[in-house]
Amino acid sequence: MLRLSFPRRFFSPQACGSSGDTRPVAAVLLGSVLLSLLAFSQTTLVGRDAALYLDVARQVLEQDASVAFRAFDWPWFSLLLAATSKVFGLPLETAAHLWCTLFVAGTSALLVAVTLRFSPDCNYWAALVVLSLPAFNQFRGDIIREHGSWFFCVLALHLALRWLARGGWWRAAAIQAAIGLAALFRLEALVLMPALAASLLGELHTRQGWMRLLQLNALPLAVGLAAGLALVSGTDIWQPRIAGFAAVIDPRALLLSLDEMANLFAKIILEYHSKEDARQILVFGLLLTLLVKFCALNGPLCVPLLYRANWRAVSEYWRRLRPFAWTWLLYLCVLLIFFIKFRFINSRYTSFLNLLVVPLLTMALMMFCRSHPRWSPVAVFVLLMFMLANTVSRGPGKTHFLDAAAWLAEHTKAEDRVYYEDARIAYYAGRGYPRTDMTARQVMAGADAGGFRYYVLTHRPDEVTLQTWLAKERKQVVQQFRNARGETILVIGE
Repeated sequence: MLRLSFPRRFFSPQACGSSGDTRPVAAVLLGSVLLSLLAFSQTTLVGRDAALYLDVARQVLEQDASVAFRAFDWPWFSLLLAATSKVFGLPLETAAHLWCTLFVAGTSALLVAVTLRFSPDCNYWAALVVLSLPAFNQFRGDIIREHGSWFFCVLALHLALRWLARGGWWRAAAIQAAIGLAALFRLEALVLMPALAASLLGELHTRQGWMRLLQLNALPLAVGLAAGLALVSGTDIWQPRIAGFAAVIDPRALLLSLDEMANLFAKIILEYHSKEDARQILVFGLLLTLLVKFCALNGPLCVPLLYRANWRAVSEYWRRLRPFAWTWLLYLCVLLIFFIKFRFINSRYTSFLNLLVVPLLTMALMMFCRSHPRWSPVAVFVLLMFMLANTVSRGPGKTHFLDAAAWLAEHTKAEDRVYYEDARIAYYAGRGYPRTDMTARQVMAGADAGGFRYYVLTHRPDEVTLQTWLAKERKQVVQQFRNARGETILVIGE
């Protein structure tokens, strides 16, 4: 019978006997860079958010940095891309690919280093888990701010573990600096501040515990004092994104949104006698949705957690990685608040939960394979397949977007009013990144008060709603573009 030898060689406890062994960290760095290069090489076009970031960076290069804050309310990633392009002479997309590759590789290395600290005999299992985790690796080919936020958040937590072991004012300041950098990418990274403070709750009965709490919060207190003095002096410090974030976590506004959502839920779905329980049903339903999404994003790595002998790993995780555990709990609360306030959630937001449990998933997988050695080759093979599946694109690509953009660049003028259902077409046509609150359905329903000369829609030409609107408005399909899958983009005019 054919036997696979690679698990015994690379995934045995003897391969890494201490957390000082840097071989798994070096392996995950190299593997991460290669996978990111593979993912970007197969990308046909950038995502919607990426097109916005790149367009803002372009405007910064053409004008000045102040334009970034008029175009986007949290443009620090775009400013980084513009600065990198200007200093090194790189195209903006290349600069974005470079930073995202570095951030992902750095996050991967930090997660392996933390896992080695949590379970020193995990050897290359940690690298395998990090490179195959669907929640993390499905975004390798994307230009997103989360890559920077995840890197600096994990760096802050890694520094926090060292600080908890050794203390020190400078180490505490480094933690807060890392959190501040993470917040420049995603403001939700500030959840680490209360999470790290909560990890000290068990030590507050001692003088040393209070001193550590002061060390950890000295810099935020200084910033808060400076902000308070600025407000007293009449300076407006409420940047729109910060003001919006404060409004989201306002308890009164949150309860109002919850009640509005619960009333609508009760009116449409619940019977009369259950309406008074609508709020509880809604909250627990949303929470269950988040947990299900969390489990799904772990992929096959959830299976070892079902093994009863691994349940004690959860208590070890909580005891030895308290900053990670508290961050997981509080970030889950942040996601729940976001879900209630905006009524949607996606994998990109929830994936940070999965990154936080990489040490737990690694230990569970390793213990499962030790107890069931015959399943070890199967586990490694499955994870390697997931590693490739998360990186290798199997679709035909959205080439019709590029074809439509090329046609528009050639046959329309910059001053023409064009409605883009997907603004990426405008980005690739060299027309910036126009943003509108109108959906295509609203346009067809008559919300287009000003009128556009052209409409670029991602619809099928035989849709009844589209045909009705064309007949009513006396418009026609000027040009259409298809990709290999049959997806269509229509250019509509008179």
